[in-house]
Amino acid sequence: MTAVESAPATTETAAPLPPLAARTRSVGGSPVRDILAVTARPEVINFAGGLPAPELFDADGIAAAYQAVLAETPARALQYATTEGEPALRTALAGRTSARGLPTGPDDLLITTGSQQALSLLATALIEPGDAVLVENPCYLAALQAFGLAGARVIAVPGDEDGVDPDALADLVVRERPKLLYTVPTFQNPTGRTMPAARRAAVAEAAARHGLWIVEDDPYGELRFEGERVPWIAACEPARDRTVLLGSFSKVMAPGLRLGWLRAPAALRRACAVAKQAADLHTPTVNQLAAARYLADRDLDAHVARVAAAYRERRDAMLAGLADALPAGSTWQRPEGGMFLWARLPESYDTTALLPEVVRHDVAYVPGAPFYAGDTPDRSTLRLCFVTQTPQEITEGLRRLRTGLGG
Repeated sequence: MTAVESAPATTETAAPLPPLAARTRSVGGSPVRDILAVTARPEVINFAGGLPAPELFDADGIAAAYQAVLAETPARALQYATTEGEPALRTALAGRTSARGLPTGPDDLLITTGSQQALSLLATALIEPGDAVLVENPCYLAALQAFGLAGARVIAVPGDEDGVDPDALADLVVRERPKLLYTVPTFQNPTGRTMPAARRAAVAEAAARHGLWIVEDDPYGELRFEGERVPWIAACEPARDRTVLLGSFSKVMAPGLRLGWLRAPAALRRACAVAKQAADLHTPTVNQLAAARYLADRDLDAHVARVAAAYRERRDAMLAGLADALPAGSTWQRPEGGMFLWARLPESYDTTALLPEVVRHDVAYVPGAPFYAGDTPDRSTLRLCFVTQTPQEITEGLRRLRTGLGG
């Protein structure tokens, strides 16, 4: 056999590779991530991201927690851990949850690598391709991604400024037989709205009456600026056996820790643990132990109060400038907390088409269209994040926004 005859096949003769899974081709990337990549220039005042203010992180307290853990228990901190999560962290989180009106034990919780992973685990544990999933309209973008990748039929529930309409929810449950309803009832992403207690009770009753899981995502609930705290849906008696509560340290401690958790009934929690074993075995041990140490040594509630006070000042700066920044006839909601403000421009405006011109003026927002499930988004809407910039930067950013929108 000659050297030429024994050479491997060239790329011209090699067989094509099998295609990617259909679900990866049908679900797009995050428009927010795409916008952040385009607007990464330091001169851009970016209202697009859902990024906590980094100057408000308790970097010293977090560093001290890591130092203590690595100095005192390095072998444990750097070792594999159980899938369910470190007992010290689950115990601390159970105490915080119970103190807020929802009796919880450590074994009721599964630690996840951010609450985004909790969504993926729930999708794996609950959803078969073709299953219906109900969501708010508009809805958190990454939830739409998670359910879409699982092959769900994602259906928006009509609602108003108070969230999903319980009567519309009941009608859709009967007609579509969905597996779950996903909701962010407190300081919702993207609208900033909060579902009142009576509406939460009605949603819980509808879920119990018709047979439905509720996934209650609460990453922003501690960031309240005004008004009274509204109890979780998970605390409503009709929904106690069918509500999954998701939490996260990303908005109150630091997103780089990638620490979230889910509280769920036992059978579903065990199914999520099996899914997590297949995904990443466990959330990093050192991060969990450092968070537990931080909770033991520091006053997280006092830190959150300081962050919320700063965010309130930034929200007020944005509210004060919106009337001049947006076209006449625009409307917006006043969030009582959280990170986001939702605005609707007159119908003639398409915020997706306008974004490139706005970015040329060194300011950015997120168009509202990608937050809608289905084929009829409200293209006149946009989301503004008010927490990442100082009040002075917000004022300048709104001036640029006015120019970019043709004002």
